[in-house]
Amino acid sequence: MAWLESAPSLWKYPGPDGRVQSSSVLQHQVKAMSQTPTKLPESAAGQRTTPSGIDIPRVATADMRRQPDDSAPGEYPFTRGIFEDGYRGRLWTFRQYSGFGSAEESNERYRFLLERGQTGLSVALDLPTQCGYDPTDPMARSEVGKVGVSLSNLAEMELLFRDIDLSKVSTSFTINGTAAMIFAMYLAAADKAGVPRAKLTGTIQNDILKEYVARGTWIFPVRPALRLVADSIVYANEQSPRFNPISIAGAHVRDAGSSAVEEMGFTLANGLAYVCLLYTSDAADE
Repeated sequence: MAWLESAPSLWKYPGPDGRVQSSSVLQHQVKAMSQTPTKLPESAAGQRTTPSGIDIPRVATADMRRQPDDSAPGEYPFTRGIFEDGYRGRLWTFRQYSGFGSAEESNERYRFLLERGQTGLSVALDLPTQCGYDPTDPMARSEVGKVGVSLSNLAEMELLFRDIDLSKVSTSFTINGTAAMIFAMYLAAADKAGVPRAKLTGTIQNDILKEYVARGTWIFPVRPALRLVADSIVYANEQSPRFNPISIAGAHVRDAGSSAVEEMGFTLANGLAYVCLLYTSDAADE
């Protein structure tokens, strides 16, 4: 790895003594890869385990099943898939997670992808949009359009989907703190384009509990934020029944440092919390 020492400097940062030191993104990545274990960990007894410490059998056998699954695909409890004919009747949606710069730039990218066979859209939004800042706010200035498209008003939402038929394209928004606002603008854009809300398909992530646990792009206190989630779910079911108003995410919890078991525990607990919330909310009663 001596070649790393001569790799060009890609960025600079102040060291512990305050002096500017050079480093390289490439150096950092390669060194990190060199330190990544190439074999599965083992227990004290020599048994291979997952990173979460779960024993891995040398071979899987039929008796390891907890109980026989006699259900058919497309039937409750849907352990063998939610569709009767799986993906033979309809393929999954192909969509690249994309979005950057302005609404005009991202619209050009979306049309490029759709023209080349992509069957849905997955909208990446910049951090100011995720955290509820206008792009003109001094706090947001350095992040506008960086990790996703900047989207702060209805006019930009209309530009984002210009010349795209929302009745034929499924749109996913990875958005949580401002999910209700983004969804409202999407509905309004569809209204102005003459697309019936009943024909809209797609998803807003809207998983605010995961933001408190792992990602941090929350805006409101917990209870008001949860009420907003519940209201948006009920409203979506009434207005656009084919649009998914929430998607429970677990990968971010793992990314934040949990084990696989903890990731599953947080994800299921968050999902159950939303179910309980809907059972007890005034909006659900109405």
